[in-house]
Amino acid sequence: MDARKLILLVGALVVAAITAFMARSLMTGAPAPQAGAIPAAVQPQNTTEVLVAKRELPVGTILDAQSLEFRPWPKELVEGAYYVKSESDPAKLVGTVVRFPIPAGQPVTQGALVKPGDRGFLAAALGAGMRAVTVPVSTQSAVAGFVFPGDRIDLILTQSVSGGGDGPALKASETVLRNLRVLATDQKTDKQTDDKGNTIVNTYSTVTVEATPKIAEKIAVAQTIGTLSLSLRSIADNQGELEDAIANGDVDVPADGDPKKEKAMIAKVAARPQEGATTFATGADVSRFQRSTVPAKPRDMGPAPAAGSPTPGQSYPGAATPRGPVVTIVRGNAETAVALGGKN
Repeated sequence: MDARKLILLVGALVVAAITAFMARSLMTGAPAPQAGAIPAAVQPQNTTEVLVAKRELPVGTILDAQSLEFRPWPKELVEGAYYVKSESDPAKLVGTVVRFPIPAGQPVTQGALVKPGDRGFLAAALGAGMRAVTVPVSTQSAVAGFVFPGDRIDLILTQSVSGGGDGPALKASETVLRNLRVLATDQKTDKQTDDKGNTIVNTYSTVTVEATPKIAEKIAVAQTIGTLSLSLRSIADNQGELEDAIANGDVDVPADGDPKKEKAMIAKVAARPQEGATTFATGADVSRFQRSTVPAKPRDMGPAPAAGSPTPGQSYPGAATPRGPVVTIVRGNAETAVALGGKN
């Protein structure tokens, strides 16, 4: 065997050995990784847990259980006005109102909150330029007591319109105002809970809502027209109304797409009381035996003629009032009723 064939044979054997080794490695696979113990979270040193805002809390925010949480804070930066975990109970702060704005992630100070019953509580709960208006309600018109401070409601006006004509009056209801924030119910500004933390539902006779000065005037007039009822709003309603406001041009969308500006825009629309574009229902929408329009006032034909006197349109004295179809002829300011088919 010459040298060339020997070299080719040795090369083929080397390539076959390498291929066999690689195939064996692929079939065997890499060894399974060994699970190791997860190291325990290391607590920050020299810190104290204080109460901070989970989200931005503007002035007038009524706090709930999802507004606050405890987070570690450097001990050297802890002030006496902070709520320390070992000395504070967040459940007792539910229902309080933010007096000064608190950024997200910042500690909550005692001076930034106003508790129910404190002087200036209701004024702190009002937004800038807003007013507090009290509405009388009943158990039936107040959603059986399931409306609490911080909820959003619509205001429905129910009235009877007589119109001055014959027949029954028109029964009608109308949603006159939307998206009003409830501030208090019978002077209670927080939810009442039992020993197990369950919400206690109580009936009440008045509800205090937040409104603009113009809406406050409308509520005062509506109380004199008919009966007011509350309609509890869903949280999801704000999204649809935001889209309508953008489509109508009532809201200016930030052109630069800044997320902070868009978030502020959404919060402004969600907190805005709404008036106009009301919806209504009449008695005919509920029952076929009810009216759908206001009773019309009958036309005034003037006083009845005295007995024996000529009736307008008649050419003979002492005749009775025309019966049957008549035609009214107007000459200047004078009206004459002429019976059809009558003899002159």
